[in-house]
Amino acid sequence: MPPVSSPGLDDRLARVRFRRAVTLMMMTLVVPGSAQLVAGRKQVGRIALRVWLGLVAALVLVVLIGLVWSGFIFWLLSNTFMLGVVRLVLFALAIGWAGLLVDAWRLGQPLEMRQKQRLAMVGINGFLCFSVAGTLLFASHVVAVQRDFITAMFGDGVASGAHQGRYNVLLLGGDSGADRWGLRPDSITVASIDAESGHTILFGLPRNMQNFPFEEGSVMAEQFPDGFDCEGCYLNSLSTWAADNPELFAKYDNPGVEATIEAVEGITGLTINYHVMVNLQGFRNLVDAVGGVTMNVRDRIPIGGVGAPVTGYIEPGVQRLDGFETLWFARSRENADDYSRMARQKCVMNAMLEQLSPKVVVTKFEKIARASEDVISTDLPASELGRFVELALKAKSQPLATVSFVPPLVDTAHPDIALIQERVQEAVERSRSRGEQDGTEPRRTKPAPAGGTTTGGSIGSLSEGYAANDAADLSAAC
Repeated sequence: MPPVSSPGLDDRLARVRFRRAVTLMMMTLVVPGSAQLVAGRKQVGRIALRVWLGLVAALVLVVLIGLVWSGFIFWLLSNTFMLGVVRLVLFALAIGWAGLLVDAWRLGQPLEMRQKQRLAMVGINGFLCFSVAGTLLFASHVVAVQRDFITAMFGDGVASGAHQGRYNVLLLGGDSGADRWGLRPDSITVASIDAESGHTILFGLPRNMQNFPFEEGSVMAEQFPDGFDCEGCYLNSLSTWAADNPELFAKYDNPGVEATIEAVEGITGLTINYHVMVNLQGFRNLVDAVGGVTMNVRDRIPIGGVGAPVTGYIEPGVQRLDGFETLWFARSRENADDYSRMARQKCVMNAMLEQLSPKVVVTKFEKIARASEDVISTDLPASELGRFVELALKAKSQPLATVSFVPPLVDTAHPDIALIQERVQEAVERSRSRGEQDGTEPRRTKPAPAGGTTTGGSIGSLSEGYAANDAADLSAAC
């Protein structure tokens, strides 16, 4: 006759089995493979544990290298091959870890438990599997988005070294549309970045500048040896001229950009490393992707106007603007002039640099990536992306300086090129001196007023100049 077990003993055995089963799953959650080792599946446990320890060691090594050399992290995050490897590893880890959790559930012998305990085990195991696998698969998806973004946005061109210790990037902003996108840029700025400190100067050039020279030996210099002095020839019309004469630019991918670069180099004396073209109409999508931008609106900014009806206003005050409002804040010309608008555009650039934190980029990366593919085109090679991300983070902690070649400093119809190049070199020297001061505040050349006269939303006037167009600290001028 078989022995009769007591109800109390059965309850204790059931609780022991349940605790053992939960423990096996928790062990798998913390150290994959450990449950298999203690439950007798030693071969599976050893393989899983070795893989896990190898991944942990690799992660620790990456972190240690990153602490010593931050550029390694930026390289890792911008290298498409490594991103592909990380994506596959995360995908395999998600499947393997979920499989180990299911195996741990099986090793817990759920069929020997009571019904409520079996149901609890299924719930716990399902939650852990979906949580672990879901997190890793989402991370794999984010890595895939990052890789696709870099592949679509950046090419595999030849990297350009710093010139006199600086990287000079031409920033062009233009309207979208078949007859406009990439043809007549409305915003022309050179971001000159110190290759060591990241300190950045924005050199602004007005779109209506005339009678300027081109870089010696360039295509445009051969066509206009005495400068761009034809009737109705402005800086922003170079793209159209080049597009009408494509045979002169057969070896260049974008004739309009190349012609503009040759002009900017001739005007400023700087050598341009790369260009970035921004579709200003699509820019609103990028601003929306990051959740808007906070701006100090000093005057009532009309929405619309200049040949079209005014349909609304952006009211004064410190407020968070969405993409539509930010675009109009940067572009509105009603009750303003081109140079006031240039000043507002510099303020938008400064706000984006200050407010686009790593946390925002990480949490909203997919939206940013999708918006950027439709907004930005550039010849910056993917191999240089890590370097420029590192420089951007350095620049973020420093005042952004601006020098714009507009009235009253420069007569845009007859610009003094020698004066412009002199001011460029003075600004570069101040930036270099600031970098050598190891983080101390820069010497201001022109204090930015905290209030006073404003025109079209910018501090200053056409006759006196606008603070944001000439400032050692752009934040103070906005």
